[in-house]
Amino acid sequence: MTRGLRLIRDGVTAFALLALVALIAAKLNDAAKNEHMGAFHAADGDSLTLGAERLRLEGIDAPELNQSCEREGKAWACGRAAREALQGMVLASGTLCQGSRHDRYDRLLVICRSGAGGDINAAMVRQGMAISYGGYAKEEADAKAQKAGLWAGTFERPRDVRDHARQSSGFDGALHFIGRIVGWE
Repeated sequence: MTRGLRLIRDGVTAFALLALVALIAAKLNDAAKNEHMGAFHAADGDSLTLGAERLRLEGIDAPELNQSCEREGKAWACGRAAREALQGMVLASGTLCQGSRHDRYDRLLVICRSGAGGDINAAMVRQGMAISYGGYAKEEADAKAQKAGLWAGTFERPRDVRDHARQSSGFDGALHFIGRIVGWE
């Protein structure tokens, strides 16, 4: 066999193997996707429950339920406001939440869409009821520019609120510190 024919044969073989791997990966991604529809309950501004299933909105971080923020020199219950905003969005008929991965608390990480097709995760960030923790930087920039929700005053980032709570709980704070060092979080 000539060198040119071997090169063509090897190229076709490599292309066929790559195509096969891509098809297998696509099939695995499709098979793992979980979908949920129903009467969702907002546990807080970025977590839902549906029966016994716990879901976490992927890519966003909302204030902790009991967190307060400041607006015009006054405290306001931004954590409760975020939960109410999310509850209002998931009440729409046809809300669909999809995801394939779980977080360290075994909650399914989801992106939710309203019956009209709107991305609820993005809407929470756009309304200033959550900050971007992933792919919603544009929505966060829009919320900041419009001084929407959290951006109308000052607030502590939700992750910092959780960190302070863990650190003040003694042993849990030490475990959290170690976890951050070794990459558990």
